[in-house]
Amino acid sequence: MRNAMTAFATVALATLGAACNSLPERIETLDQAREAVREIEEDPLAREVAQSRYEQARSALARAEEAYDEREDLEIIEHDAYVALRNAQIVQQQTAERRGREELEQGEAARSEVLLQAREREAEQATELAERRAEALETREAQLEQRTREAEAATQRAEALQDEAAALEQQLADLEAEQTERGWVLTLDNVLFETDRTDLAPGADATLDRLAEFLASNAGHRIVIEGHTDSRGDASYNRDLSRERANAVRDALVQRGVDGSRIEIRALGEEFPVATNETTAGRQLNRRVEIVLSDEEGRFAGEQRTAAAEPTEQEE
Repeated sequence: MRNAMTAFATVALATLGAACNSLPERIETLDQAREAVREIEEDPLAREVAQSRYEQARSALARAEEAYDEREDLEIIEHDAYVALRNAQIVQQQTAERRGREELEQGEAARSEVLLQAREREAEQATELAERRAEALETREAQLEQRTREAEAATQRAEALQDEAAALEQQLADLEAEQTERGWVLTLDNVLFETDRTDLAPGADATLDRLAEFLASNAGHRIVIEGHTDSRGDASYNRDLSRERANAVRDALVQRGVDGSRIEIRALGEEFPVATNETTAGRQLNRRVEIVLSDEEGRFAGEQRTAAAEPTEQEE
């Protein structure tokens, strides 16, 4: 029983000792005392003015440093550090007072000269100030004129951009394009294809003419031509058929002067129907071409459509 109690006491003392030896890495009061004592040690007048306080400050700091190194109680360290800090502050105050008295004694004769020089400088400064204000006024007027011109130019640019945007919107409206997550999309409703055919219907000419005119007047835009089919027939065949239909539209645009490098072809086959493939009318709507327009920098918005690696649907 006695051995158990002895072991318990040993563990308790070890735990208490560990807790007592646990000190923060930085002690603010100790840091302040170090800085204050360093300052009075660097001041040649400090020891002469307040030798007793000077020595007390250094001694207290030494005790605090020793207590910190020995990992003594935080309260002891902070107490000695505070004593060092307070004595150092008193030394600083007394040193400042001594310097003030000395300066006062030495400055009486010079004060009159300083005042006279100050008045002369004030007169000179008043003259310089008046000249600077006149120059500043001229500068501000010039800056105001420049800003006015810049504002007018910015307004003109903004109006021009608004006009361009309005014209672009009108052109897109004329094309009957629709704003989607993929960007502006033009569905050639009147460029419908007969089953298993790639020939453009006669009604396509007017739409293709307008599209070619749009691309001619907006040189930064690019297009993606998506070919689509209904679900009848083999899916692989439908993919090839949709490519031929997209190429038919591409060729028609190139014939109208559109640079072929601005056109990308995507054969999407039967994968993106817009209507049911169970009716004749629905299948006719699915046999279509869609044109995706980029922005004026040639960039396409959102996620674009791509064909699956292996088509899954079969035409009957």
